[in-house]
Amino acid sequence: MEDSASGSSLLDNAPRPEYLAKVVATRAELRADLQAALGAAKRFVWEVGCGHGHFLTAYADRHRDVPCIGIDLLNERLVRATKKKNRARLPHLHFIRADAQMFLEELPADLEFAAIYVLFSDPWPKKRHHKNRIIQGRFLSDVARHAPAGVPLYFRTDHSGYFSAALEIVQAHPDWRVDPEAPWPFELPTVFQQRAQSFQSIVALRR
Repeated sequence: MEDSASGSSLLDNAPRPEYLAKVVATRAELRADLQAALGAAKRFVWEVGCGHGHFLTAYADRHRDVPCIGIDLLNERLVRATKKKNRARLPHLHFIRADAQMFLEELPADLEFAAIYVLFSDPWPKKRHHKNRIIQGRFLSDVARHAPAGVPLYFRTDHSGYFSAALEIVQAHPDWRVDPEAPWPFELPTVFQQRAQSFQSIVALRR
């Protein structure tokens, strides 16, 4: 079969078997990590882009009544985060290598978020890269499926353009409402926050 516009075979553009096998294995590993982390728990705090684990380790130390999971894509960050967790002796804290979208897709339907933190995620400043930003309508919809009414989503960035775009997206989403009066519940400056000259925050609640 050929793509008439390019003359190339559509089969040539199909995912390779080895790639598909890797995705299947990655998803299976993620499901196993979730089961090991949460066991019989039904609610947890989620940090998207946990970096070296500074924030979530301190948060988990203060909140020992709820499991906490931080995800990131870089192994080096996760190794350092896990060392912090082990030093602090926090068995309810877990760091997992995962993409946010795949994490949501593999999250069992009966698991719920207690809170969601997105702190200083990549702003992807170039316009052609805006589609890579974590705060998108699809992300908010997928998170909402695991968030009962009143569950908070906390977003913080030092990029004014990203903040404005994220605020507009959240305000327009039917599942979330921005609460400008809601307090920020736990302050611990991340590495990126310490470097930032200024930053802005959004607190959104599940409708």
